[in-house]
Amino acid sequence: MDDCCNDKACALEQLQSRQVSTLRIVLVVNAAMFLLELIAGLLANSVALLADSLDMLTDALVYGFSLYVVALGPLWKARAAAAKAGVMGLFGLFVFGQLIYKLVYPQLPVFGTMGVVGALALAANGICFAMLWRHRAEDINMRSVWLCSRNDLIANSSVILAAGAVWFTHSAWPDLLVGALICILFLRSAWQVALEAQKELRNTVR
Repeated sequence: MDDCCNDKACALEQLQSRQVSTLRIVLVVNAAMFLLELIAGLLANSVALLADSLDMLTDALVYGFSLYVVALGPLWKARAAAAKAGVMGLFGLFVFGQLIYKLVYPQLPVFGTMGVVGALALAANGICFAMLWRHRAEDINMRSVWLCSRNDLIANSSVILAAGAVWFTHSAWPDLLVGALICILFLRSAWQVALEAQKELRNTVR
């Protein structure tokens, strides 16, 4: 066996290499799905799809942050986690604004587009979630990334359920309710990540 395997510095380097490889893949997947869901959401008049597309964009930015700090120290990782919490919070507020707009100017979404694109997003995020699972407890940086991926699966499933409900009820309310739920979910997650980042920052500066 290579002596490097018993070296802590080498082990850390190998860990960081695995993290970088995973983050690059999930970054590309989320960026591609953002474009797909954004276009589909606009064409389908779906708040849920638009919310999910912005979720994908937020995740791509989050993964970009994580990719940048993966080889840096705990202080920078905690700062990145705080920045990610801010991005997630802004996303939640944006979705809330879209929700208010659709309440004032209601339109019936195209449920078929919602269901198909939601299923594609669920499959893509399922792959990302599986890849990130082994990294979830390595450090605060990767934990915040894993939380984003977990939220993605919940949001994607909700979009699919909303599509079915829109088809069944011929009403835009299921789409609006899912948009509201996604907003609440990500505001809650942003708060959770912010608290963890604050705790990590306090421990680091001591």
